[in-house]
Amino acid sequence: MQAIDLCCSEVKKWMATNFLKLNEDKTEFIEIGPYVSPIKSLRIAGTELKPVDKAKNLGFLFDHQMNLDAQINAVSQVCYMNQRDLTKIGSKLSHDLKVQMVHSNILCFVDYCNSVYGKLSEKNIQKLQKIQNNAVRFIFGLYGKKKNEAVLPYLKKLHFLPIRYRIRYKICLLVFKCVNNIGPNYLKDLLILRQTRRRSSRMDDDFFLLKIPNRPNFSRSEGAFSYI
Repeated sequence: MQAIDLCCSEVKKWMATNFLKLNEDKTEFIEIGPYVSPIKSLRIAGTELKPVDKAKNLGFLFDHQMNLDAQINAVSQVCYMNQRDLTKIGSKLSHDLKVQMVHSNILCFVDYCNSVYGKLSEKNIQKLQKIQNNAVRFIFGLYGKKKNEAVLPYLKKLHFLPIRYRIRYKICLLVFKCVNNIGPNYLKDLLILRQTRRRSSRMDDDFFLLKIPNRPNFSRSEGAFSYI
């Protein structure tokens, strides 16, 4: 904690030197674990902080149990609110414009940081899938007698991947960039290429297979980028 306190003090000092102000009211700390934090308060850089159940970083909500329930609930709230507003003007929009509005007002929130959803629970995946299904019904006007029609054929028409596969696609894209040295270094360091055998009875020339890491000790770690 002394190192963190020193680092925050230096950041605060640098910002003051450059005529900037650190917003101490928005500074939060969260302790990751299945239990309630035993720390009642913490003083860093002269500011007293109390532990919170969820904290936001770059617009993404993390909770202390790392089940991402708070983030999924926040995404659902924003998407349903935007979809309700779109429904009011849906009759005035063309098909192509509806697709654009869904991308810019609904799917952008669903896809934001979705590579973190690698080990998302089935319950939360269904919540996001329901949002996407409602967006497809809005585009094609599947209301009234068409309300119970299957959504999958319309997803194919729009070339929309279901939520589960959108998450896998984003993770695979990040892995591809890391393997081809166009990804960020902090992600490339988490991946280790498998060493090929010099002598083998079978052809072993796939140099882009990844080494399978050992199983983590904690179930929460299974959602890490290096294990998915």
